[in-house]
Amino acid sequence: MRYPQRKSYSNRPNRNTQNPEEATDSVEATQSPSPQSPPTGAKLRGIAFAILARREYSEQEFKQKLLDLEANPEEVAELVKEFQSNQYQSDQRMAGMIVRANVRKGRGPIRAKQTLRERSVDIELAQEDLDDTDWLALARTLRIKKFGTELPSDPKEKARQLRFLQYRGFDMQTCTQAIMSHGLEE
Repeated sequence: MRYPQRKSYSNRPNRNTQNPEEATDSVEATQSPSPQSPPTGAKLRGIAFAILARREYSEQEFKQKLLDLEANPEEVAELVKEFQSNQYQSDQRMAGMIVRANVRKGRGPIRAKQTLRERSVDIELAQEDLDDTDWLALARTLRIKKFGTELPSDPKEKARQLRFLQYRGFDMQTCTQAIMSHGLEE
């Protein structure tokens, strides 16, 4: 006994269709481009809220995201200013989030600043968070996690551990201090 085929809501042609030409006709009919007007007013505002609901964006990223929808640039600028005044979008919050994410991932201040530049956030906004973080303790923790508690005595091993910490975004002074002491005596 054969059961009737369920109706498909996808754009893919039904594999069980007897005539392949019928399947391509139905696909072409569903894929016809419909001209959409750029979002304005309440629709643009709703889209903006939906964008910010997914994740935090810097002012520059947020503007670009809205302009990619082919929205009116003046309307976008006005909307972004409104969102900033209501604290829906904040570069200060974004900067703190980036620094905390980099610390959580075991990255140093150089990598955190690089991420801030990539995301178009002013480094001055994150300066307080950068200053409050104990980068030496983080570097020591990373070194111990990767290489163990024993301090390197061989120059090759010291260079290897230095390269590891430098790659993670720590400056040379912090790397050297992390490699030369356990950090347990403090």
